[in-house]
Amino acid sequence: MSTIERGGDGEGAPAPAPEEDLLYGVIRRLWPLHRTVVRAVERELSGTGLTAGEHALLDALHAEGPRTVPQLARAMDLDRQPVQRWVNHAVELGLAVTAPNPAHRRSSLIRLTTEGAEAIRGIQRAETAQLRQRLADLPAEDLRTALNVLDRLGEEFRHLGNGSHVPPEEPDSHGNTDAHRIQPSSPHPTHKGRPRE
Repeated sequence: MSTIERGGDGEGAPAPAPEEDLLYGVIRRLWPLHRTVVRAVERELSGTGLTAGEHALLDALHAEGPRTVPQLARAMDLDRQPVQRWVNHAVELGLAVTAPNPAHRRSSLIRLTTEGAEAIRGIQRAETAQLRQRLADLPAEDLRTALNVLDRLGEEFRHLGNGSHVPPEEPDSHGNTDAHRIQPSSPHPTHKGRPRE
């Protein structure tokens, strides 16, 4: 993406087109929004023994079903190491278990336990209720537009950052590789799970 010069304080510097200004306005908000969401999630998870990353992991497993650690890392656009730590802790809490992977004997599948599935469903119900109340003034069409814009931005930035440290995916238990990224639901968890021991 080329740098857009901004006019007003340099001779001959062209002012950005309105569309460019809007685009950069969206991009400028993404990073602070991400930090704000993470802080909010961590505050709500205080005392539960869970982290914001572990919430995202549970959501991903709930949305997509059993996955290997490399599959989860690739789908979440992360390195394996933090994802493995989240998996280990979720297993310690009884929210996830490892299971044999018919497609790749050396890479176990990670799946939610009954308690893990109930926990993430409870989180999503609480999130939905809060968001419905706080965003009641936003029409559904605006939300669809926001999703489309975020999906497109994510796609373009993935192209710009394809120097990912996560290697290509091994096939799942059905012989398929990930065709899309896992998109966790709105992260405002309220699950009060067992504390870290």
